[in-house]
Amino acid sequence: MAEKTIRIGTRDSELALWQAHTVEKKLNNLGFKTEIVAVKSTGDIILDKPLYELGITGIFTKTLDVAMINGAVDIAVHSMKDVPTALPKGIVQAAVLERATTLDILVHKGNLDFLNATGTIATGSLRRQAQWLNKYPTHNVVDLRGNVNSRMKKLTDSEWSGAVFAAAGLERINLKPENYINLDWMIPAPAQGAMLVVAMQDDAYTLDALSHLNDIETEIVTYIERQFLKTLEGGCTAPIGALATYNEDEDTIHFQGVLFSLDGKEKIEVDKIVPIEEWKKLGFYSAQEVLNNGGTKLMTEIKNNLKK
Repeated sequence: MAEKTIRIGTRDSELALWQAHTVEKKLNNLGFKTEIVAVKSTGDIILDKPLYELGITGIFTKTLDVAMINGAVDIAVHSMKDVPTALPKGIVQAAVLERATTLDILVHKGNLDFLNATGTIATGSLRRQAQWLNKYPTHNVVDLRGNVNSRMKKLTDSEWSGAVFAAAGLERINLKPENYINLDWMIPAPAQGAMLVVAMQDDAYTLDALSHLNDIETEIVTYIERQFLKTLEGGCTAPIGALATYNEDEDTIHFQGVLFSLDGKEKIEVDKIVPIEEWKKLGFYSAQEVLNNGGTKLMTEIKNNLKK
């Protein structure tokens, strides 16, 4: 087959472009020709409504999916945590790149006294909101939308005490400020810190090219986390956290999964260490455990609350 130029579809935010250029560089280093095509997504355009109100899981990925299905681009690069667990018909997971940090961080104004009193924290994520309120029930949490750059600017221009960000996103585009603290108690979003490349399932040339970029360890741990999410039926809308880590010395996987009520008052968690051989069903069984421990009732309440 003649060599073709692999067209990389991306959102036009700074972080999305950074991710696309990273994949482009890796493909170029392997001798593949590439071209970057920027596409604007609905999630970037509609900024006045919380994500869950827009009623779309994968709002940031949908526009690129359409561009791929229409043949305008060959691949799309995403923050894996933004990608719905069920991909559209014809589109497949082609590569998961080596994971960066999974940490959430609090970016603040230089004074942390509010942690022991009352404060206002900004985040567009129900997961972060619920975990913050669980730990700091006297605080107020407000919605924060937009790309990383615009969220940082909104924080600077606001009266808020701080805002929660994924450390990986800020580090990738050198936006991580001096005023931050690691929230190592906060369970990240499933697949946080990982980048996913998707392609069309019938595009053998591109799938072969991308297979060289896949990191097996990241693929396995993100599979577990996303299976946990999918089994709980989280989409992008429920306060669900999941983190699987591989211990090379012991050849085991440590999995932590959590489901919160929207106000953070209820928390159902699972924490286990299993041999690596058990990875394929670990996310599923962990989610079943959560569902059996009150998660089924809690998920119904969450869905009903979000419909109001």
